[in-house]
Amino acid sequence: MSFLKKIFNKETQTQRKLTHVNQLLVGDIIVLTDSFALPKALQGQQFQVTAVNSYEYEQNTQTEWALQGNDELAIFLSLEIDDSTELKFSLKVEHDDIETLFNLDNFSQIFDEPGQAFLNRQRDNEVTSTWSSEQYQQSIFAKVGYFHRKDHRSEDLSSYEGKDCGEQFELYTLYNEDQSKGLDVEVWQDGDTDVFLTLFRPLTDIIDMYPAS
Repeated sequence: MSFLKKIFNKETQTQRKLTHVNQLLVGDIIVLTDSFALPKALQGQQFQVTAVNSYEYEQNTQTEWALQGNDELAIFLSLEIDDSTELKFSLKVEHDDIETLFNLDNFSQIFDEPGQAFLNRQRDNEVTSTWSSEQYQQSIFAKVGYFHRKDHRSEDLSSYEGKDCGEQFELYTLYNEDQSKGLDVEVWQDGDTDVFLTLFRPLTDIIDMYPAS
């Protein structure tokens, strides 16, 4: 009995406990609040971390968690660290979504120097509802970064300018007036472009976290 008790106590002590978002690993699960301030795709939902990636910039490196929920939406989580720390949810949108949201001629101004585009939303669709904002003002123009399919917290990234330094891209970012929502555009070296609607929320929107079994 004493031997079994020791084994049980050892297992209890070694089990991972999640106390902060930045501890999330592949397989972990987060549970979100059912607040109406969240899009329906997030309200009260559970998401499993399917990948941990790294965005490397000259001044810092950001962790990105790829999330899988009950639908096929491509949703990502990162931490926005400034005066305070917020959750940043990113929804990848397709060309048809962009065409619905914005006038494409105006959208193309994002890529014109000096990077002062101002966008007015035309209308939402079922996917973008509650994710988008009425207006966006450009804040970042052609910021160079490197995308790594690695977790920089536990794996070494190659040197910033060295060989095998990740996939290079340029980042263009816009925010709404109170910076509660945004728009990230990533332009890759082969010309491919990824567009994300972003949503900034308090850390308390994650009401529970479970380590991978």
